[in-house]
Amino acid sequence: MDSPVPPRAAGPGPRRRDRHGRGMRGPIAPPQVPLAASRADAFADLVQDSVERLERRWPQLAEIDFMVLEVPRPAAADEPWNDEAVPLGGTVPAREGRRARVVVYRRPVEIRTKGRDERAALVHEVVVEQVAELLGLTPETVDPRYGDED
Repeated sequence: MDSPVPPRAAGPGPRRRDRHGRGMRGPIAPPQVPLAASRADAFADLVQDSVERLERRWPQLAEIDFMVLEVPRPAAADEPWNDEAVPLGGTVPAREGRRARVVVYRRPVEIRTKGRDERAALVHEVVVEQVAELLGLTPETVDPRYGDED
């Protein structure tokens, strides 16, 4: 009856429970709800929604890659300093077996917006402007509602 329990070896192994015995903390929300999506995932969804909206009118957009990058790349060391505003997006024309690309920069867009609706509107504006530049059209031709305040 008096069998001593050997003490647990204190070592660098993984902890199975927290010190109060309640177990490891799990995720805050299940993966199905929007709260579980990261900011980057939510932003990529906004870009995808905008592209899908435009593809109904412009099927040739299926031949363009749409990318989301955190921030624009800095200028090369040998180029002079650029005092222009930080770009919200950019284009890379097609060449030598590579498809054309439209890039939307996540952090500059997020900094300029306050809420999800405002962010979605700005993302759509950026996508429309970059597609128009790539296709050689005006933004109003690409999306007739461009510039309309909703």
